[in-house]
Amino acid sequence: MTSLPSYDQHPVWRRYQPHFPEGMRCTPSSTPREEYWSWRGLDVHIDRLAVPSSPVKVIVLHGAGAYGRVMAPAAVLAQRYGYETVTPDLPGYGLTRVPWRRMTYGLWVDCVVDLIEAERARDGRPIVLFGVSLGGLLAYQAAARSRNIVGLVATTLADPREREVRRGFARTPLLGSAGLWLLEKLAPLTDGLPLPMALMSKMHRISNKPELSKLVKSDRLGGGSWVPARFLRTLMSTAPDLEPEEFDLCPVLLAHPGVDRMTDIALSRRFFERLAAPKRMVVLDGASHMPTEHPGVDQLEAAVIEFMSQVAPIARAMN
Repeated sequence: MTSLPSYDQHPVWRRYQPHFPEGMRCTPSSTPREEYWSWRGLDVHIDRLAVPSSPVKVIVLHGAGAYGRVMAPAAVLAQRYGYETVTPDLPGYGLTRVPWRRMTYGLWVDCVVDLIEAERARDGRPIVLFGVSLGGLLAYQAAARSRNIVGLVATTLADPREREVRRGFARTPLLGSAGLWLLEKLAPLTDGLPLPMALMSKMHRISNKPELSKLVKSDRLGGGSWVPARFLRTLMSTAPDLEPEEFDLCPVLLAHPGVDRMTDIALSRRFFERLAAPKRMVVLDGASHMPTEHPGVDQLEAAVIEFMSQVAPIARAMN
């Protein structure tokens, strides 16, 4: 039997480390432990940074430009404050392989919903979802379906069913309008076409540090990956189980980068204002879409830790 891949054999993630603030970098004691979760015929790679005394568990979700190990800075910070993290490589990204025909955005939502249930069954600890970039929307959609979490943190929240969000996501206005319209209308013909995420989206703007953006775009495990057109089509059309006006399941923290050249802050603000849940929005000064800059990352750390302390009583009530 062939052994499953490990990040020991795929060390490109280490090239991200110098771009992160020193206190968010992996050390021998803070590098997550790798494991695999057998789910619906897939071997889903998971990074776990265990903290047995943690009152809640944080599931960290990447977007279309990253994968679980690139999210390690969130795990490093969480461990410092006594919180356990679980970070999956979503199907088709990182080390989680998926048959081409099965890769849809809906599979990502299903994966996170079932992971929530699996982690609850594992030890009963309540779950907080923390989504970065597209992971923010994914966290929202998983929370709306699961209805079994105590808090939701996102760095962006935008509804890709909206024309302006589609145009904002795509690399060019034409791709965001006519291009996506064609993917919908010609789905039987186009769904299997391989598309490079770096050319379909504004991946070149994921960071305001040119070298970091270049690294993301070239990383075939993340931002440099190719996806079936089916993935983009379903991403742009998947409706949540609850519209924001109905979402009152848990508190929400939106911590949007203040110098985000990939997702306009106005798009996140519009989604945020629709939410019925208890909510707070923080603008991260000087931070780009992939927040690594000061003082934005310091503001993100402070806001998330304050949020975690506020959801702790909810977590205790669930136990």
